[in-house]
Amino acid sequence: MRGGRHVAAVTGADFDLAAGECLALVGESGCGKSVLASALLGLLPGNAETEGSALLDGTDLLAAGERALARTVRGRRVGLVPQSPAAHLTPVRTVRAHLEETVRALTGTPRRARRAAAEAAAARAAFPAGHLDRYPHELSGGLAQRAATALALIGDAPLLLADEPTTGLDRELVDRTADELRRHADEGKALLLITHDLAAARRVADRVAVMYAGRIVEIAPAARFFGTQGPRHPYARGLLDALPERAFTPIPGMPPELSKLPEGCAFAPRCARATAACAVRPEPLAGTACHHPWGAQDA
Repeated sequence: MRGGRHVAAVTGADFDLAAGECLALVGESGCGKSVLASALLGLLPGNAETEGSALLDGTDLLAAGERALARTVRGRRVGLVPQSPAAHLTPVRTVRAHLEETVRALTGTPRRARRAAAEAAAARAAFPAGHLDRYPHELSGGLAQRAATALALIGDAPLLLADEPTTGLDRELVDRTADELRRHADEGKALLLITHDLAAARRVADRVAVMYAGRIVEIAPAARFFGTQGPRHPYARGLLDALPERAFTPIPGMPPELSKLPEGCAFAPRCARATAACAVRPEPLAGTACHHPWGAQDA
């Protein structure tokens, strides 16, 4: 950054994702979820630096060059539903043109069959056929979201990154979109679902990863996370307790600035369970990075 400053947008992210599995990545805005997805596809800004590895069938995505990512990874091996779909659509081309071009590039469908293939892709994402000949500026936010989802699903990529794919959709379309993404995983692909919508995550996820201030603080099976036992990290429990159908209790305080993270637990200033031990950053233990995780004794 300016003045030689560095911001650790994501730190120590360590997880796996199997074929046929959906991992939901949740957390407050600004915690680093979308940065993680962008890093996997080489879409970070020019001043970003990455370390470590991200292996996809033996290919290290973080080490791959732009040429390899553009020609063999994006769309083909890793699909993306972007967080801001309107910004990823070419403004002078219709939705139909976007879909037909993607069908041609990723599937090799003959010209005479592309129109039908594009319409089938639109239907898969619940994009109405009557809007296919519209331009991006003529679409509502929800329609742009469904167009982006249709584009991402065309290649049937082994890994799909869905970054807030239900933004701007009503509940019925949220459920339909979530179910279509789940089908993608059920067909033997992997799905990383980045979302604020915990109801959508509960509907389709096998596991849930919770990110706070750039770090993954808990990874848990979805059945436990949303079940009676609940998550173990206090922040994760706070996310659930803030839901209207639960306690509807907000998490106190504000997230820290990533440029001014404390030495210890970043959540400690907002946590009712914090003690002097939290001045030291907790390491993940049994899937939870917390000195005072919830357990059976708290039930």
